[in-house]
Amino acid sequence: MLGYMGEMLVILGLLHLVPLLLIPFYPDEAPLAGPFIVAALPLMVVGALAWRFLLPKGESLSFNVQEGSVVVVTIWVAAILTATIPFMLISGLSFEQAMFESTSGWTTSGLSVVDVANAPQLILFFRSFIQFAGGAGFAIIALSALAGAFGTGLVAAEGRSEQLAPHVRSSAAIVLRIYLGYAVAGVLALRAAGMGWFDSVNHAFTALATGGFSTRPESVGYWDSGPIEAVLIVLMLLGGLNFVTAFALFKGKFGPVLRNGELRLGTVIIVVSAVLLLVLVTQQIYPQDKAVRVALFETVSALTGTGFNSVPTYSIWADFGWLVLAVLMCIGGGTGSTAGALKQIRVYVLYKAIVWEVRRSFMPRHMVNEPAIWQGEKRELLNDRLVRQVALYIGMYVVVLLLGTAVLAAHGYALRESLFEFASSLGNVGLTGGVTSPTMPSGVMWTLPFGMLLGRLEIFVLIVGPIKLLADLKVMFWRRAEA
Repeated sequence: MLGYMGEMLVILGLLHLVPLLLIPFYPDEAPLAGPFIVAALPLMVVGALAWRFLLPKGESLSFNVQEGSVVVVTIWVAAILTATIPFMLISGLSFEQAMFESTSGWTTSGLSVVDVANAPQLILFFRSFIQFAGGAGFAIIALSALAGAFGTGLVAAEGRSEQLAPHVRSSAAIVLRIYLGYAVAGVLALRAAGMGWFDSVNHAFTALATGGFSTRPESVGYWDSGPIEAVLIVLMLLGGLNFVTAFALFKGKFGPVLRNGELRLGTVIIVVSAVLLLVLVTQQIYPQDKAVRVALFETVSALTGTGFNSVPTYSIWADFGWLVLAVLMCIGGGTGSTAGALKQIRVYVLYKAIVWEVRRSFMPRHMVNEPAIWQGEKRELLNDRLVRQVALYIGMYVVVLLLGTAVLAAHGYALRESLFEFASSLGNVGLTGGVTSPTMPSGVMWTLPFGMLLGRLEIFVLIVGPIKLLADLKVMFWRRAEA
């Protein structure tokens, strides 16, 4: 595991150097290159040594989910820690502020404490790029670039157990190609809609990553443009779409897509939520055309977990509008997408299970009936084991949401703002009710990033990974003591 971690650390170090590619376009910011190099070098040196001396020679090893969880948690922690360096040395953030920004970036959450109005271009791009890379996932990037048999345990630990091809590396490469293709198309579309090139690149990256970092303090509301919002809505939906479903569309297999319950549920949620926001909230505040745009844009932004906002504040909204957005942030996007939160497939499975249970009450006692759900091109039976797993995860998610909300409320924030902010953190969304700021209490400054990490890697991975690591270390030291 340490040998393969070394490979991934080298790649992670290279990712920290990507912002330096902008220096020819912004030569005045060349002196800012040092912090990115300082962040990258330890990763690359330690990674290269582990790669050279610890990687098994001539063996084809694969990770199970437990081992994949150890690798994923370790790499994510390393990424978050090292990315604090540019934020501290360039933006002047304290360590806890830099940790907050780094966690929000890599986990594609979007809550921010950086003063983007005065930030250098390299920092603005760095924020967007780490969201773009975090949205793809380190497992996908590593499997696309490296040799070796990592196995499905690595990608499963990052929440992408579904495969687009029989071989896990081929599947990862397809996902990365789709992702990069989206990005190129998104940049060109935003430029055509009226954004400058720099803004287009940053917003295409963060829209597809469903991250939501913006180069403007007003976010997307800075442009107040229908065409720009329309392009971003498409990009957010693509980012929140299961890559298996997208791949089926590219292959012209429309039947499985139309049968996909997750996709149909998402469509219904968007339509119903946007109509509710329009009728009960936005048309009471904004002109009619603006009200329609705000209702649709905020709905898609919240459900996909992107966190862009087209209005400066929600403080003038009725509480019902806050509730709708909070529920959408808890549901999240498609499974296997860049979005966080519960994921629509779990909500769909729970809905089908409730319907199934009601119907079973009216069936003969010995009648066998197991309904099915469609994911991509695969038909999966809705059995008791699957329902139990989904119900357990949803239950744990709700408990974490309530605990996080309680922590924020204990710091003096109103219940509405506390629930909204932690739902945004846990769902990796980035919409804010006014809690997030550079001056918020330390307890909140650490609680929100913890929610972000739980939402991005999912709760069980952050439980299984450390437990597996501690168990392995205990065995290693015990054997050494015996020897």
